Amino acid sequence: MAKEEGISARTTLWYLVFVGFAVNYMIRINANITIVAMIKQSETEFIGEVKVDYACYVPTGNSSSAEIATVDQGSQSLLRSREGRIISPEQLLLALFNLDPQKEGFHWDEYQQGLILGAFYWLHWITQIPGGILARRYGTKLVFGASNVIGCWMCFLMPIASYWDYRVLVILRVLQGLVCGLAWPAMHHMAGQWIPPNERSKFVTAYLGSSVGVALNFPLFGYIIAWSSWEYVFHFCGIFGTVWYVAWLYFVYDSPAEHPRIHPNERKYIESSLGITEQSAGRRDLQNGQRTPWRSIILSKAMWITVIAQWGGIWGLFTLMTQAPTYFNNVHGWNIEMTGLLSGIPHLCRMLFAYVFSIVGDHLLKHELMSRTGVRKMGGTLCCLVNGIFVFVLACSGCNSFMATIFLTLATTVHGAVSTGPLANLVDMSPRYAGILLGFSGMITVVPGFISPIIVGMLGNHTVEQWRIIFLISSGMLVICGLLYMAFADSTQQPWNSCEEISTADELEGFKTSNLDGNRNESKEQLELDSSGVVRLSSV
Repeated sequence: MAKEEGISARTTLWYLVFVGFAVNYMIRINANITIVAMIKQSETEFIGEVKVDYACYVPTGNSSSAEIATVDQGSQSLLRSREGRIISPEQLLLALFNLDPQKEGFHWDEYQQGLILGAFYWLHWITQIPGGILARRYGTKLVFGASNVIGCWMCFLMPIASYWDYRVLVILRVLQGLVCGLAWPAMHHMAGQWIPPNERSKFVTAYLGSSVGVALNFPLFGYIIAWSSWEYVFHFCGIFGTVWYVAWLYFVYDSPAEHPRIHPNERKYIESSLGITEQSAGRRDLQNGQRTPWRSIILSKAMWITVIAQWGGIWGLFTLMTQAPTYFNNVHGWNIEMTGLLSGIPHLCRMLFAYVFSIVGDHLLKHELMSRTGVRKMGGTLCCLVNGIFVFVLACSGCNSFMATIFLTLATTVHGAVSTGPLANLVDMSPRYAGILLGFSGMITVVPGFISPIIVGMLGNHTVEQWRIIFLISSGMLVICGLLYMAFADSTQQPWNSCEEISTADELEGFKTSNLDGNRNESKEQLELDSSGVVRLSSV
């Protein structure tokens, strides 16, 4: 048999999905770090060149010379002075019209800052279910691509919105969240069309491109702010997102059957693994007109347990991701570059852990060492229960910056197991309605995204005790949700996945095949495809 040469279509898809989710999270988190540089400093924030207005500051008489040197070295990066820096187009525009350039920073209090950070999630939930429905009707290529690129184009408007009024910035963030909410559920639908069951854990690691996006963009944005101005962070987001979108349009298609450049052997392998024949593919095209089993989905115990696990994991993740820059600045006094670096590294670790753990999970499934439900429970235990324990230790770290950095990193890292746990569980339960399930889950679990910043704004974000309460709340959410998932999770394919109108013997046999662990050799040709390592997702 002639073997395929070059990169497989699934591998290309993985990379572009990976970068796509990095873009999606780049849009979410850019304000998290820029807000540190945007707000006006207090009159007592510095004594000379030394930053002193943070919770764990130790007066000079009681601190070592090394500590003072560290603070002195980084303090200048937080100053708003634009001398020697690149002036932004918005600054030039304000100067042209003789408007206030706000060189000292914006006069936003903690409550207003909380509104800005949480506004992205206010309407984000509304488009979660429509994202899956629109993907089934119009294709993930259109929905996912447009969702990301429109959100990026809105970034170009955010600097001028900030100078206009913080309420205009809030409105723009709300609209961004509304549009970007379509992306995640849309992608689950594509996974059901492209990825064989035993490769799904690896493919879902592409979703953790969001982590790498955070890991790289936090320090990158910190250096952009330090060497130019915070406005250029939003310009970068708009430009990078546009470049990604061009590549997405050229390389990605909604199914193997639509891809003009896919190798025939790869297409045959994918379709046989998913139980798709030419006849069943025609019937699947008719499914878009079939009625969605909403009642069965809403009453599904397995679905609700997965939603609970996602709620806990998202609460912990969003709290750490959204508040980490403010925490490191207000409690430990780090400068903007170090704040970006320390806020980003945990998410890189999260991505690496997700990839390694997905390999372990797929190995356990392939060799029948653990049931599919067992593997998903193991992932849920790590991303919720173990995560909660690490956040609890973080809450007790006080002014120990080393301990705080280590356990914030560990807590974020183990959340990477979500790709092999609750996220993959949604596809296992119903490949056909995976996009809708993720949309339903996202509609509910997005709530922590805007509740958490409001709670932080109400509690305050300056003292060690305030942060201890914030982290203890997150720890409690994680532990309770993790225990429930351990006890009741179920990843078996649900009866409502298959409609009576299309459940012929051939298609049912295909779905049974897709739920086995991939050891059945349908043909010698398929074995050769797997052993080549070229067209498998593990080659990523």
